[in-house]
Amino acid sequence: MQRQQLISQRLTQAFAISHLDVINESHNHRSAPNAETHFKCVIVSTDFVGKRAVQRHQAVYALLQDEMAKGLHALALHTYTPEEWAAIEQAPASPACQHKKGG
Repeated sequence: MQRQQLISQRLTQAFAISHLDVINESHNHRSAPNAETHFKCVIVSTDFVGKRAVQRHQAVYALLQDEMAKGLHALALHTYTPEEWAAIEQAPASPACQHKKGG
């Protein structure tokens, strides 16, 4: 199973998700072709109600810690409650990588 699918599956199984985007952004970084090292995750869940951003991120990192040990280099986490998501409906764009090949 590809890492992108694995991340989606684990998040879906662990959280009550109403919106999920798992985007492979490895091509925007100094990575080999077809790398799965850099991901942006937009997660909307009622499980985040009453939790600070750091608590939300800690929960996601705990869920994916074995993937971090296997070469997952970076996660850009955007975690929202349904109410927060309804107010913005779009996660921030990812910044350009300072170390991209040819960049």
